[in-house]
Formats: sequence, C-alpha cells, structure tokens
Amino acid sequence: MVVDVVLKPEISDPQGQAVLGALGRLGHTRVTGVRQGKHFVLDVEGTPSREELEQIAETLLANPVIEDVELHLPEA
Repeated sequence: MVVDVVLKPEISDPQGQAVLGALGRLGHTRVTGVRQGKHFVLDVEGTPSREELEQIAETLLANPVIEDVELHLPEA
C-alpha cells in the first residue's frame, strides 16, 4: 500500500516555493507550482479494510488538520 501526504492547498508550502524558485533560476519557467509532500510504502499482511488503512494514514502518517491523504491500494 502507498500513502501520499501533502499539505492542504490553503496551507503555505515554503519548501515547495523554494523548489519553484530554483526551477525558475534553472530556466524551467513553465513549471508554475510545486507542492512538497511525503510518500510512504507500507507492506501489510492479509487484506486490511480501507477504514483501517485510512485510520493508520490519518492518525500516524499525516496531520489531518493541515495535510491531505491519498491512499493507493493494490488492485484486488
């Protein structure tokens, strides 16, 4: 299972802004926005429920007040 965590759109992202600035200085002017995040890969035994996986992601891997979580579950 893969979990991607990014700051909510309304939350300032200084690291993303720094990367965007560096891209512009390197001549990559067509990139208009960058949001940084975290990428987790979890090896899980058995077949946990989506609810269990969401609970793991939202209570341990992310701060749901300022971050959005996206689960990438393997095809059944």
